[in-house]
This record gives sequence, structure tokens and C-alpha cells, in this order.
Amino acid sequence: MSTVGWTKQDNGADGAGRPSRTEHPGGPAGDGQPVVADGMMPLWAVSLGWELRRGRQVILNGQIRDRWWFADRPASFREVVAGLLETRGAEVVGWWDPVGGLAFPLPGHAERFDELREGRSSERTRTPGGAAATGTPPDGAGARPPQGRGDAEGPLDGAPDATARARRGDERDRGRERLLAPRQSGRPRSFEDVVATVHRLVALPDAAVAFVFEDVDHHLPPGRPESHLGYLRLRAAMTDAVTPRSAAGPAPHARNAVLCAVGDVGRLPGWFHLEDPRVAALHIGPPDPSERRLWLTWLLRHFNGAHESSRADLEALVGATDGMLGWDIESLARTSWLRNAPLRKPDKLLEMHRLNVSVDPWTQLDRETVAGAAGVLGSRVVGQTVAVNAVASALQSAFVGVDFGSSGTARPRGAFFFVGPTGVGKTELAKAVAELMFGDQSAYARFDMSEYQQEHAAERLAGAPPGYIGHEQGGELTRRVQERPFSVLLFDEIEKAHPKVLDKFLQILEDGRLTDGRGQTAYFSQCLIIFTSNTGADQVRSLLEERDQLSYPQLEAHFTRAVEEKFRQIGRPEIYGRLKPGVVVFDMLRPEHVARIADRLLGELAESVRERHRVELVPDTDTLHPWITERMSDPGHQAYGGRQIRNELELVRSAVVGHLLVNRPEPGSRIRVGLGADGRPWVSADGAGPFAGPFTGEGSVRS
Repeated sequence: MSTVGWTKQDNGADGAGRPSRTEHPGGPAGDGQPVVADGMMPLWAVSLGWELRRGRQVILNGQIRDRWWFADRPASFREVVAGLLETRGAEVVGWWDPVGGLAFPLPGHAERFDELREGRSSERTRTPGGAAATGTPPDGAGARPPQGRGDAEGPLDGAPDATARARRGDERDRGRERLLAPRQSGRPRSFEDVVATVHRLVALPDAAVAFVFEDVDHHLPPGRPESHLGYLRLRAAMTDAVTPRSAAGPAPHARNAVLCAVGDVGRLPGWFHLEDPRVAALHIGPPDPSERRLWLTWLLRHFNGAHESSRADLEALVGATDGMLGWDIESLARTSWLRNAPLRKPDKLLEMHRLNVSVDPWTQLDRETVAGAAGVLGSRVVGQTVAVNAVASALQSAFVGVDFGSSGTARPRGAFFFVGPTGVGKTELAKAVAELMFGDQSAYARFDMSEYQQEHAAERLAGAPPGYIGHEQGGELTRRVQERPFSVLLFDEIEKAHPKVLDKFLQILEDGRLTDGRGQTAYFSQCLIIFTSNTGADQVRSLLEERDQLSYPQLEAHFTRAVEEKFRQIGRPEIYGRLKPGVVVFDMLRPEHVARIADRLLGELAESVRERHRVELVPDTDTLHPWITERMSDPGHQAYGGRQIRNELELVRSAVVGHLLVNRPEPGSRIRVGLGADGRPWVSADGAGPFAGPFTGEGSVRS
């Protein structure tokens, strides 16, 4: 199998000091082979080099815990920054963090720091470009990966033996000088002492030095008054840095660097970097496609089924890993073995990695359950045959996995738009779907869009942007999906949401993901998305008053026009276009369905009486059915659907409550409830006469 390769360019680095990209070894870029990124440094490191050339100090923020591709190998953030600073001519690269204090990640730099701090001259020779004559290449291609903090010092890779011997001789000479020299004070330890020493050294043109302060926001919490002085001292060190005499080019050029590295620039005081044009903030995002290709090419042999995969599988994985960090890309190889997801199935591999679940509810469904979905859902939602069949068909398509689009797309499993009269079972159908597909009604989550009518409400779904209060908590929607990736999400009365909120839904429907204010991504590929709307429901009553009967095709045409016009009014027809295939119009409650819904509500009432009082409640359907059917024949009552049936049955519930309070029936006994000829409800013990109790409803039937 051909694999993607890369080479360094010998002399022709681009204007950023970064080697030009090379082509696949199999042929030129025009033959369909992927164009490969160089393996020298990530894009943010190139931007950092430009800012240093401009003479600006930089606050690096974002993914500083990640790993990156540097000098043809994986490297930590510290290794990348330290290596870049050294290639730019720094004789000393110091690194401070609250845990380790001041350290020197590159060999030999600690000794040079001591020389400068103690005012001793260096015996190193300097090149015209400003770099020490230690075999380090000048700025451009060929960066040397730095050693770790605990690595022993030794000759550079590829350095001539003579240079290495001279270096060891210099080290021995310096060792003799240290033995004969008077004892000096130790290196600075506290933050204040380190900043003071750094401030003094960067203001001297004797040598090129660079220092990085990591996680200073944790050491100096911005909310505390005592932190202000620390930030002022640090900024003074950044802005007072000078250009060393050895630096090439006209001033200002390649100033001594004092950099900050934080996870979130919003945790720093705004004045620290916003009030001084000499300080810039540089965000570090996830690896770009070329960098991801390097990672995956290097890791290719570690994937399950790598020998059976093709170049197309690798490219599919490059695209599917968009937004993933370097650490996540490395762990993909482990996931492929732990979850038995081979590389040739990138969609399955990504799902197993992102969801991190051992059991996929979709794979636990049997074909008989999915094939009979219409019957199961129809038993829960009465009188909605068209809506139930449409949802069942979409669920079967999601289960089989056949759809338009390429394999591995991250769109939700299904997206529906429920519209129709109020109280006809839209929410109930969503709950039934959750219980059918995931075996648990708690997999259903409802979001009331009437609470998202303001523009800033969009932040509640995905969390506030970085730097704003509460952004570390994430969003209500993203947290829900991250905790339960297999969910049925109901967005009720979507027409009431602000257009900015609708933008979030468009991203979910197109890309299947949403990133919160913390930078964490929620994936919706295993979710069912349901939007509900009552648009057009307020005209149903007038339509019923104009006609004796309103057929389903007439009702469907009315609601379809109303919804399309609504989205056109708010200026978002593209959202309706995305949802149009999933639009499901619910029918109004027909007379033949009223009694069935009433029986269900009466059954719930009887279950409540049995659970609380251990008394059996028996409804008298011979009197209740004709009464509720007649009540629901009124056009005003039909417009409210099943909710109006519940309202009418409140008369019966009140009579049952009165009987339980006054008579206190014995556990295990039976009572009956019905409606008298005068329209008043009665409750009696089994075998006894009717009981009216304290109920004093006015009139024979409540209107």
C-alpha cells in the first residue's frame, strides 16, 4: 500500500521561514494524490515566528496541552516553542510554570543563563546571524527538536565530531571556572524573583534570550488585587525587552522574547495585553488537515486493519477528524483495537472514539422491533396514522443506515418537524420514540424555545464565549449530548426562538456537531432531532366554523403553507428547506378518537388512586363516553385537542377526590365513577347508590 510521505526542502523555504509543501511520492498533485504538509512546524508556530520578527511579545492561548508535529516527529507544546526560539537565535530559553518553577528545556541553556545572571562573559563564538556556533541551523528549515527537561546534555544530532569535542572542552573549562569562582547566590525561585531577573536580562543587549511564562493566570488570579502588581511587573519585562546586538536586520527586529502561555486568554486581565500594541494574543487551535495527515500517516501502522486499508480510507479519516486534537488523533489507533473498529471503516471508528460507549443502542435493536415500529408508536399516539407511519419509516431508514451522502457523515440519525393543532400528541410521539429506540424514556429531553426568544439566549445552548461569565460551564444542549449521546431531543415551539438560536440548529443539521464555550465538541450523530411548532394552529377554529368537516389533506395544506410563510417572514427559508423532508403534519382529533383518549386519561386516574389509596376506580364508560364525545364536538374545544379532553375530565377527578376525602374507603375496596342524567358526576362504592359528596359544581356541565 502506498503511504503519504514528506521531505524537507533544502534551500527554498517560503516567506514565513517554513519549508514549502511537497507532493506525494507517487506523482504530481494533479494526479489525484493528496498534497502533504511539511513536517517542520505547525501553522501557529509560523505565526509566532512572524510576530517575533515584528518585535512583538506574544500571549499564546488555546491548546497548549496538546501535541504537535515538529521537525518530523510528534512534540509537546514546550518542545515546539523552545525549539522555535532556539532556531531564531536564542542562547537562553527559560520556561517558568507554577509547579516546576524556572527550568531550561534545552541542553546548555541553564549554564548560559547563570553566566548572564552573574555577569560573566561567555566563551561561545557567535555566528553573524546571532545563533551560537553549536551546530544549530539558522532560522528556516531544519529545526532541531529540543530535549526534554530531564534529558542529559550531549552533542547535537548530526553535529560534526570536532564541534562536539570543542563543546565538551568548553564545558570542562567552565567547570574549572565555577570551582575557582566565588560562590554565587542560587537561581531565582519565586515568581517575583524570576520576573525581576528576566526583566534585567531581556533589557541587556549582550545576548539573545527568551523566556516563557506558562499558566501565569493560575498563579496570579485576576480577581485578586495582589495579582495586579505581578502582571504589571511581567508586562514591564515584556515591553522593556531590547534587540540584542547579535540580531541581524534593522531594529526593531528579533527582540528578546518574554512570552505567556495560557489555556484561555479570557482569564487574563484585559489591560494586560489590550492596552499595549507591543503585546499580541495568538490563539492555538486544533491541527489543520495537513497536520492531521502527518499524524495519521505516522500512526498508520498502529491502526487495526492498517494492512487492508487504502489511501482513500486515510483521506476519509483526515476529513473526519476535523476539530480533533493531536492527543485525540493518537488515541484513535488505540480505539481501533479496543472497539474492534478497523481503519477501513472510518465512520465506525470515529463514532466509537467520540461516544466512548461500550454498547450502541442502535445495534441492540432487533429487526422485528424496528419493522413493527408503526404499531408500537400507534398504540401510544391515538389518531395520528400519517405522522406515526412517517416517523416509523424514518426510524427504519436510520436503523438500516442507507441514506444520501457519503459514509461517515456526522448528521443526526433523523430530523423531524412536527406541526399541527395543539394537544394532538406531538410531544407524546417524541417520548414514545425515545422509549422504543433507546429503551428508556429518560433518553428524551425537551427544550422550550419560548425561553430562547432573546439574542443572547443562544449562549444557553452552547455556552458563553471564552472570556465571558459562565463560559466554563458549557451549554445546556451541549452538556446534555455529551452526557447522553443517544437521545431524542425535542425543541418545542421552534418558531418562538430567536434567529441567532436557529443558526445553531442549522449547524447541527448540516455538520452534526456543536462546540461549546469551553472548546469541547458535542456530536449529534446518534441523536434524533424533533422540532415542534403550533404555527397555523390559531386558524384551525375559524376553519372548523366555516366548514362542517375539515379533511386531513386540507389540514395538511394549511399547515404546510403556514410554516413555510413563517420561516419566510423571519428570513430563514434555508432552515425550512433543510427541514422540509422531515415535516410531519398532525391530524386534528376526530370524534372516533376522543373516547380512546378519554379512556387513557381515566386509566391514569385509576392507577393514581390504586397507587395512593389501594382502591380500585372503575369508570362508567356508558355515561362518560357519550358525554365527552359531545363536549369535544364543539369547534372551540376541537382546536385544543387532547388538552381539552383532560380539562373536561377535571370534573370527574374532582368528584373522585371529594369521595376519597369524605368516605375514606377501605384498602382493597372498589368505587365507580360516572355521569348522571343532569350532567353531574357521581361516585359510589361498589353496590351502593350514587355519591355526590361535597362537589358543588354549578350547572349540569362545565363549559
